[in-house]
Amino acid sequence: MLGMSVDTTLYGKLSDNGLYSGYISASSMKNTPAYIVSGVKPPEQFMGTVIGRVTADSGSRLIVAPPGQIYYQSRLRELLDGSGRMGRNFQLRCLYEKSCGAVVFTRRADGIRLLLVRNCNGKYWSFPKGHMEVGENEHQTALREVFEETGLNIEIYQGYRQVSDYSPFGNIKKRVIFFLAETKDDKVKIQRSEIESYVWVTFDQARKLCCYRNDQRILETAQKAICKHDRPTRCEKRINQNANQRQKDMI
Repeated sequence: MLGMSVDTTLYGKLSDNGLYSGYISASSMKNTPAYIVSGVKPPEQFMGTVIGRVTADSGSRLIVAPPGQIYYQSRLRELLDGSGRMGRNFQLRCLYEKSCGAVVFTRRADGIRLLLVRNCNGKYWSFPKGHMEVGENEHQTALREVFEETGLNIEIYQGYRQVSDYSPFGNIKKRVIFFLAETKDDKVKIQRSEIESYVWVTFDQARKLCCYRNDQRILETAQKAICKHDRPTRCEKRINQNANQRQKDMI
């Protein structure tokens, strides 16, 4: 159902924050009650997109948004919480998911080391990250998630923000925001419920462990950002030379 286009009829306003009630119709349903979310009051009839499903004690309803409006799970949860209609506990499935994390590094006598983690549900190495919660900005989510998953306090570098978009399964559209962050402490305490293992590696070792193109791109940009911070001209030139050499080795 997520991502489906549906004929939508506006019924009434449920809150001042952009939550409305209405009805939707499609090939498999007709005049089915639904929630509508919109930054401005939507027209009485429009073609909407199913962006979520909420399940509460009172039952389950689809959530629809007008074309072009994207709502991530934290914003939808905030709207539903604010309506006072969901009760304390409700489940939410979203078309659009957003997480934040960081490329965490530390400095050792023999060079920089990056932190890679492997999730309990995954088979690949990547960077610590997690879903945004209600009321958080991107930096706050990254700081919290890194600490929860690794026990590390980090300092986020200004000027570095990388976006990774992908579809992990089905129609789900996931966006991950990565920052660059340094830690003075390399003593990791992993969150066993989320993280299976961790490793501190060099950039070259990280390139061999990270499987996905987005992660490879983030590694390149992170290394350049660190070098630009430390020794702007000489270091960036050396990285570009190494990248060109790797491309030649692959031919």
